[in-house]
This record gives sequence, C-alpha cells and structure tokens, in this order.
Amino acid sequence: MRWLKSLVIAMFVLLTSVIPAWASAAPDGTLSVASATVRGGEPIKLSYSTPRPDPTNWLGLYTDPGDGPVEEKYVGPSVRWTYITGGSGEATLPTDGLEPGDYVVFALAKDGYQWLATPVKVRVISDAPLHFIADAFDLRNARALAPYQAKVGGLVRGDTDGLTFRKVDGPKWINVSADGEVTGTPHVTDSLRPAPLRVEARNARAETSTATIGVEVRRPGHDLVPELKTMSFNLWHSGSQVDGGREKELRFLLQSDVDVVGLQETNAVSTRELAESLGWDYHQAGTDLGVISRYPIVERKAHVDSGPLSVATKVRVRLDERREVVVWNVHLGYNPYGPYDACFGKLTQEELLAKEERSGRTPQIKAVLQEMRPDLAAARRTPVLLTGDFNAPSHLDWTKATSRCGYTTVPWPTSVLPTQAGLRDSYRVAHPNPVTSPGITWSPIYPVFTGGYGYDPHKGEPEPQDRIDFVYYAGPLHVTDSKALVEGTPTAVPNHRGNAWSSDHAAVLTTFRTS
Repeated sequence: MRWLKSLVIAMFVLLTSVIPAWASAAPDGTLSVASATVRGGEPIKLSYSTPRPDPTNWLGLYTDPGDGPVEEKYVGPSVRWTYITGGSGEATLPTDGLEPGDYVVFALAKDGYQWLATPVKVRVISDAPLHFIADAFDLRNARALAPYQAKVGGLVRGDTDGLTFRKVDGPKWINVSADGEVTGTPHVTDSLRPAPLRVEARNARAETSTATIGVEVRRPGHDLVPELKTMSFNLWHSGSQVDGGREKELRFLLQSDVDVVGLQETNAVSTRELAESLGWDYHQAGTDLGVISRYPIVERKAHVDSGPLSVATKVRVRLDERREVVVWNVHLGYNPYGPYDACFGKLTQEELLAKEERSGRTPQIKAVLQEMRPDLAAARRTPVLLTGDFNAPSHLDWTKATSRCGYTTVPWPTSVLPTQAGLRDSYRVAHPNPVTSPGITWSPIYPVFTGGYGYDPHKGEPEPQDRIDFVYYAGPLHVTDSKALVEGTPTAVPNHRGNAWSSDHAAVLTTFRTS
C-alpha cells in the first residue's frame, strides 16, 4: 500500500500548489493618486482601473504603517473608504478629521481584502493653526544638583514647517533649545520655590503658541517619584476610529499627568509615535501591545505567547537611583465574551467557566502568571504592576449584592487567578463596593447590544456594561486613587467619530504612593 500513500501525497501536493491560483488573482488593475500630498480637509483624488469590476469593490485608506491588509488579510479597520463599482474611473476619499501623517490607499475586491492594484501612498498635512496639544502640562520630575533633560518638540500640532521653540519665562536653571529640548541642572533651592516654565512655539509663517509647563524639583535623598500614576488604555485600533484620534490621545495623557501606560490595540507604530511626541521611553511588542513611560525603561521582554497569540509583554522602569517597578501589560482573547453568555445565553456557572477555558483567556492568564512568578516572588523589593484589557469581568464585581444578570457569584478565572498569585485589583482597593462604584470600562459608546458572538440583537437590548480593564499590583505600593476615565460625554456608535474620547473602552488610572 506504500504506492497508494505516495499517490495520495503527490495528489495533495499538486492540489495545494494550484489552489492558491484558483483562490486569488494577482493585482492586475491600476491605482494612482492625483497628488501625493493633501492638506487636511481636502479630498484625496484617485484614478483606478480593473478588469474585474464589481459593485462591492472598494478603496480603503489606512495609516502607513498601520492596520492595512498588506498580506491581503484583515488586520484592522480603514480610516476612510468608498466603493468603486466600474471597470475604471475616479474616486475621492475625505480627509476631514484625519491626523496629519502618512497613509496608504488599497484597492480591494468584493468587500474583502484581495488587492485589485498596487497600493499608493499619500501624505496628509495639517490645515490647523499652530497649537500646543495642551495649554498646560507637567514634565518628568527633576533631581536637584543632577542634569535634567525632557522634550516638548512633539507636543505641537498644525503647520510645523520651520518650527522653533524658545523659553518665554520660568526658572533660571531651565534652558529650552530651538528644537524643544528642556535641559538644565536645578539647585536645591529650586525645590523650595517651584515656578512654571513658559515656552513658545513658532513656525515659518510666524504663527505662535505658548504652553505653561511644570517641572517638580526633588531634593537629594528624597524619592524622585513619590507618586506613581499608572494607566491601562485600549487605543481602539490606535485611535483611528475617531477624528483626530492621535492628538486626542496625547491631550488625554498629558492632562492625566500619567507616568506609565500599558497600551492595547496599538497597531505597529502607535506606541512609538505616542512616546516620541511625549518625549518618553517606550516598548512596542508586535502590533497590539505596548508600554510608554515618562521614566527610563531599562528592561524589555518581547512578548508572552499563549497558543497562536502574543498576549503579554513586560518592561522594567527605573524611577530613580534606588527604585524600579516591573510592568506587565496584557490583552486577552475576546471571543466568546462571558457577559454575553451570562446575560443572553443564561448559562450555568459551570458552563460559563468551561467557555472561559475554551475562549483561551484562562490558559492565557495562567501562562502570563507563570512568566510573572520570579517578579512576583521579588515584589517586596521591586513592585509589580499588571495592566491590560482582560476582556472578562472580575469576581469582585459579580456578587450577590450586584446580582448581574441574575447571578449571585461568578468566579471569573482572569480575576481569581491573579488574586491567588498575590496581585491586588487597584480599583477595588480604592472602591471596595461594586454597587456604588461599578467602575465600568466596557463600553462608553455601546449602550445597546448590536449582535455578534453567537447572539442576535434584540430590540433595545442593553449592552452588558462591565469592568474589563484593570491595573493590578503587588509589593510596596499604596493606592491613593483609582478611576475609570473618559473624555467628555462620548456619543454612541455609529455617531462616534467626533467624540473627544478616542476609544471604545474607558481607561483605568490608578495613583500609587510609592513610599
């Protein structure tokens, strides 16, 4: 029978070699852009042709690099799109509300991601007046008698051609270079009489903008960072789903005065771009996870895999000469979603836990906690943080008092297991009562269930609102406050593009006293 086995193998090789030719065609059309540079607010004008016309062929505009289907597969949503129904013609894509920067246009077949033509690149430049992203903000703390360095050059938007900076007013020890670098060496007395720094930005058209900037000076021997603000922030496809998302993200981070942020849904470049604008350090792990830090990152772990997914990453942040903090950041699997199974499926507790296992979240958090064991063992010396979008609720919230969807208790593994490993839920430390302080993070823009995950939408069926984003901690940190934050009052989908808030999750910001 060996001849039969050989024949089967030969037929399999033959079939698998020709199936791709049947399944996808080469990009045999053309796509061109009238101008490779477009001012924001003006349309991108394109010409196209294809020998395979279809009413559902379309153009998609994506950030470059970003969520585009570079391998003819879905990675993330486009920021703008339009149908192209004919064999040839012209089309436009609007740029209103787009962040200035590089983009790429794909011509794609039949509501899918197969290329009809080679993609074309375009750059969107700003049409806004020159402005600092925030009128007032703080930079990292300074140490008296030690050299100091920070940057403000990335915190200006608008026409930045010929951009320069200068110090208008502020402490004598601070210098501001033309490229926005803030330097100097403070004296001990500067810690006793803090004064704001005023910096002016000016472009080639003589437009100006001024910001008030704070730099706290800490005395020798005192902790450089006596208060550590930590955030978990899901960017929602890197902020691309809201007009001007990147600037809104930066403004939110500046106004939150946060020090370390665990990011999810970053795409390939958002972590770096946010950090470079802020003048911070960063670590990007793949196309989904990142960490940005106001203080130096001195150790980076690429990622933790669970099955086919990279679900976690780690950094070590140096707060000062004596103290560091380890930060783990996770993004666990999203499907199936436990609250839907509970509220719509009415599953038993045993069935819910079985589906949590099948979702991948339970094995994922086990894998992450296994990797965290050495850090947790040393947490008394070096504090440990665990931030992330867990895509699952907490057992601290599903209690007899809350009676969510009729359940008295549900021991959700993604919260039970971290607790058993010695981690504490910072929001619940600050707000022990889930009835009076629910801390909802999912979702500020989905009040009504829209279907999916195996369930059909019902008329007016509310979206189960829950807390699925967390900042856990272990070691010598003391919670002084924790909040679930959004900017403004977000409008529900599908009318969300003008929201001041750039995400579909609320962020979690926890303030720790470090000594």
